[in-house]
Amino acid sequence: MKVAILRFPLAIGAALFITGCANIGPPEPPSLELPKPPSDLRAVRQGDKVTLTWAVPTLTTDHQTVRTLGPTRICRGTQAELPQCGPAVGEAAPATKNPSGPKMTASYTDRLPGAIEGDDPASYVRYAVEVLNAEGRGAGLSNQVRVLLLRTMAAPVDLTAHVTSDGVMLGWTSQGPVTGSQSLQYVYRIYRRPEGMRQRVLAGEVRATGDRSLTFTDSNIEWEKTYEYQVEPVTVVSGERQNGVEVAGDASPDVRVFADDVFPPAVPSGLQAVFSGPGQQTFIDLIWAPDTDVDLAGYNVYRREESGEAVRLNSEPVKAPAYRDERVAAGKTYFYSVTAADARGNESARSEEASEAVP
Repeated sequence: MKVAILRFPLAIGAALFITGCANIGPPEPPSLELPKPPSDLRAVRQGDKVTLTWAVPTLTTDHQTVRTLGPTRICRGTQAELPQCGPAVGEAAPATKNPSGPKMTASYTDRLPGAIEGDDPASYVRYAVEVLNAEGRGAGLSNQVRVLLLRTMAAPVDLTAHVTSDGVMLGWTSQGPVTGSQSLQYVYRIYRRPEGMRQRVLAGEVRATGDRSLTFTDSNIEWEKTYEYQVEPVTVVSGERQNGVEVAGDASPDVRVFADDVFPPAVPSGLQAVFSGPGQQTFIDLIWAPDTDVDLAGYNVYRREESGEAVRLNSEPVKAPAYRDERVAAGKTYFYSVTAADARGNESARSEEASEAVP
């Protein structure tokens, strides 16, 4: 019986040994820790600067979490497709934050050599990036993006802004246009940004000509507000405006202006005075052409007698271009004039006088 009892534990141990060996497979190769190439590379050009942005890889090519990253090589070429990076034109520093955390983006700004810019609207340069690991090895290029190589005008200089009755008038000195292909157009785009706002809006566009001094009046403003303006040169491929085939140059420095409305409305015109006639209540009706100023608050009516000073008849602005004067006396002649006033109290000069006698 003792022998049988000893054999039973030995049998159990052998079974456990066999079961444990069944779970052991061949050893997996160590991870090379090659960052997965980005697939969302984007490029924006302004002047000779091309800004590239991409998402920092968080996984390796074998689906492991990236632990550390090396630098990112910036690749540029004029061939139709970049087979490899070749000599890098720049290098972005390694990400300083753990890439396994929240999604990060990286960026790099490259300057185009002037020698490769030109007037051919079909000429492009191609960019890609290659993210390296801590040992300086990469898994290949990212997606590739194209950037037009059209030359742009230099930034306009001497930008000024002053307020007129029609709006904000801008003036600047042109540094172009670039002479070249007739398939290209050169324009200046004027951008406006209200004080306290980050987003700028397009206020208008001026075609670049041979004139060095150019102007633009922005009438779509609100009075008593402060604005910042920029003027940006743009090279546009003729006939391709709807397709966005264009390159923006460097913008001018901002110019700041306060749109203070100190300009009165236009002087009213066409004033007529008509007596009511016999057999009716005595009065003189006045009518004149309406003023078209958008901020018109109303009109003021002035009357004088011969050799007398003009006196305003209304206590509040008259809204309609008409007025009835019932305070008239028989045997007198009255001389009338009208002014226009805006919402800020600016008052125009008086109109030409109209006279009428009361029998």
